[in-house]
Amino acid sequence: MISGRVLKYDLDNINTDVLWPGKYTYVRIPPEEMYRHAMETLDPEFGRKARHSNILVVGHNFGCGSSREQAAECLKHSGIKAVIAASAARIFFRNSINLGLPVLESPEAAAGLEPDQEVHIDLERGSIVSGTSRFLVKPFPPRLLELILDGGLINHLRKRSR
Repeated sequence: MISGRVLKYDLDNINTDVLWPGKYTYVRIPPEEMYRHAMETLDPEFGRKARHSNILVVGHNFGCGSSREQAAECLKHSGIKAVIAASAARIFFRNSINLGLPVLESPEAAAGLEPDQEVHIDLERGSIVSGTSRFLVKPFPPRLLELILDGGLINHLRKRSR
């Protein structure tokens, strides 16, 4: 179960250059500092907001653009626990899973959830609950759920090699 508060951007096509600006792609920024630059061109206060509201809710085609892993990594290091999108780009979805950041696709939840609402997500059963609202999503398959629970692919492989 993942619980948190909604941080909502009611926008479509938020691309990887918006999530992690291209000017930082080849600059070594420590993971604990990534929140300072995450989504800075869209919302300079994103890093501060994500500390309090840590379930990111967005529109269609979230994470489109390049395959840069930093786009998912900066969200995770900003404190985001999960992304609820109307739809997400496949490469972003996979990069997020590999980093242990679940991305759920639900146009209904993306439209129905409001900023600062308390949200509870059950990845295994495929549900998003907030107050009296309940949204059903595709449950995470056991292998992907295991990757998420292990904190991402690298941690999962380390765990398996012991």
